[in-house]
Amino acid sequence: MFGKAKEQFDFVKKAREIQKKLRDITVEGESGAVKIVMNGEQKVQSVSINKEEADIERIDNLERDVKHAMESAIEKSQKVAAEMMKDMGGLGLPGM
Repeated sequence: MFGKAKEQFDFVKKAREIQKKLRDITVEGESGAVKIVMNGEQKVQSVSINKEEADIERIDNLERDVKHAMESAIEKSQKVAAEMMKDMGGLGLPGM
């Protein structure tokens, strides 16, 4: 009984350590004139649009660039999080 409780405590402790580290990591996703910076928790830190590259007449291109930059940043943050969990023993979850 106490063994299970200790395992749960260790799991929660590792999860909190990973979450704290992920807050401090930033990744960038870029597409065309758009750059999105987010942290490892997938919280957007900034969005910037290069006005010289953006074609306001083609808003559909700008919208596509925002979507692609966001997808890129999310994918990078997921890879960082997965690597951190792997380095910390996968939190004891099957398949990690």
